[in-house]
Amino acid sequence: QVQLGESGGGLVQAGDSLRLSCAASGRTFSYYSMGWFRQAPGKEREFVAFISWRGGTDYTDSVKGRFTISRDNAKNTMYLQMNSLKPEDTAVYYCAAGQGSLWRTPEGWDYWGQGTQVTVSS
Repeated sequence: QVQLGESGGGLVQAGDSLRLSCAASGRTFSYYSMGWFRQAPGKEREFVAFISWRGGTDYTDSVKGRFTISRDNAKNTMYLQMNSLKPEDTAVYYCAAGQGSLWRTPEGWDYWGQGTQVTVSS
């Protein structure tokens, strides 16, 4: 069992940066793949970024070059550094943990955090 908790969201202007954190409970954090998803009002939850337990990464095209996913296994924490934020990045951001075999789909994950709101004004 893994419990996840996101933090770091907020209201920023276009072009600003934010760093989201996802703190995980449990001693087996290092063996889980981790991911970030987001959900805007009226839209489906969409994949943002993925990091495997070995450190391999993947990003959705719209955030490549702007967002960076990382993890610190010693702190049981995953991060999402978001630079050059755009209004279309506005959403609730969720972290997820699991085996990550279908990491681009919400159905591929076993555990979810409660989400943190990111709002980017133009």
